[in-house]
Amino acid sequence: MAAKRRAVLFDLGGVLFGSGLPGVFRQLEPSLGLPGDFFQNAALQGGIDGHFSKAMTGQMALTQMMADFEEDCKKAAGASGASLPKQFSVAQIVEKLMEEHSFNTAFLRAAVVLRENGFKTAVLTNNWVDDSHFRHRTGLALCLLNRYFDRVIESCRVGLQKPDPKIYEYALDVLKVKPEEVIFLDDTGANLKPAREMGMATILVKDFDSALKELQDLTGVQLLEQEECLPPACEPESVVHGYVAIKPGTRLHFVELGSGPVVLLCHGFPESWLSWRYQIPALADAGFRVIAVEMKGYGDSTAPPEIEEYSQEEICKDLLVFLDKMGIAQATFIGHDWGGVTVWHMALLYPERVRAVAGLNTPYKPPDPAVDVMKRIESIPVFDYQLYFQEPGVAETELEKDISRTLKFMIRSIRKEDKINGPSLDVRKCRERGGLLKGLSEDAPPSSLLPEPVLQYYLQQFQKSGFRGPLNWYRNMQANVRWGSRARSWKIRVPALMVTAGGDTVLSPKLSKGMEEWIPHLSRGHIEECGHFTQMERPAALNKILIEWLQGVHKDVPLQSMAKL
Repeated sequence: MAAKRRAVLFDLGGVLFGSGLPGVFRQLEPSLGLPGDFFQNAALQGGIDGHFSKAMTGQMALTQMMADFEEDCKKAAGASGASLPKQFSVAQIVEKLMEEHSFNTAFLRAAVVLRENGFKTAVLTNNWVDDSHFRHRTGLALCLLNRYFDRVIESCRVGLQKPDPKIYEYALDVLKVKPEEVIFLDDTGANLKPAREMGMATILVKDFDSALKELQDLTGVQLLEQEECLPPACEPESVVHGYVAIKPGTRLHFVELGSGPVVLLCHGFPESWLSWRYQIPALADAGFRVIAVEMKGYGDSTAPPEIEEYSQEEICKDLLVFLDKMGIAQATFIGHDWGGVTVWHMALLYPERVRAVAGLNTPYKPPDPAVDVMKRIESIPVFDYQLYFQEPGVAETELEKDISRTLKFMIRSIRKEDKINGPSLDVRKCRERGGLLKGLSEDAPPSSLLPEPVLQYYLQQFQKSGFRGPLNWYRNMQANVRWGSRARSWKIRVPALMVTAGGDTVLSPKLSKGMEEWIPHLSRGHIEECGHFTQMERPAALNKILIEWLQGVHKDVPLQSMAKL
């Protein structure tokens, strides 16, 4: 019986990343008037003691290899009667390769999907130690690859190169798999031959679509024609965690990934920094330093019991201290739900610290001190839950009774797999029913937005301080109006984005009508088939909107971006 395939090895140049250097050289030969395989023959001079071989096995670095190989090419041209252009430069060719070629996102996505389906994945590449002046590109590439693959095996680091069978044996050993359990993709037939002889299934990559189809057939995992692939998600163990002391007895927990202009993410209720798990890697890969704050009252951030600690005035002051202590002069703020309320206030009242602002689902409208905010809330049926949340201790008792049940009922998508047979969460008439979850099954069905590892992390975080802090955000409505009214005639003049979701029945798109009156530089994004938890329900669509907007906002800043997944 054939062994089950459970690991996939990907070549880098020519498979995951544009064309490899040999392919680039082959394309150059006709334009330079050189015979076919001229560069390959020059590279093979000297065999295992040649300059290419020494670079690939880590015996010399790239800068020396480029200089030596250029001399090899000149000698080969002289011996064959060919002539090289006066401006011929191997260094320029390699630099152009790094600048103009990019990752093949179809194969990267396939690798991510395979990993999510239990496959081990690794990059197996003949590569050099890059000490060139453009080495930052290699650094970016390796950073991305190490995040999305179980292992990155470089010939220059292990002293072995393809097609030496020993490098395949090394890969099998580090992945703890047998040859017959492995699929190997490469664009060079000579590299596949020894792997195939060992028992691996091999795919010669000449046409990307055909290779993906073959990989799909061998793995049994859907890799083609997916409606909307989930982007790679970060896990609590894959990001840097930190804490900022805001004042005595109060600290904010955050996670961080990437480098570049700062993007600060603010979550809503009842969530966690982990609700941004699909955005953090995507925005980091797009060239940004991404910081997701665990808002006051949640998880590893402090949860003071005093209601006034959760007013928008106090929350914004906390974020100012956070920026100061992190040494961040300005950030682009992106917020969802209550986080959206906060980021609009930051942009309005502290524009010096805000490069740009984006609200997800939560619209901006200046407060009207002449209108009783509590009566206004009472006039909107879908806001009844906010009135139920007002009495300290009441909602806490209900929501903390079974936190898993609470989260699974509250954090759901509008997709058919999340529809409930029987009564479902209704935010209307909560006070009349005697509770938000009253009348719902004691056994909450699973939510697609909370896979088991994510649910367990949420449980762990909410068990630390419960729902008192998160609910206190709702108990400052009148204080928020008084504070915000001081700037009710002001306009938000920083670049801004409003993203609406067609299926959000509480923060519906119609609530954002007329925002342009108060935000002159407002851009808009809309995702029709999406409920309230936009960043978890439609992450690929949201990431596309955010990245395109962020790139426009930062068009005057060179972004170190390698891929957009």
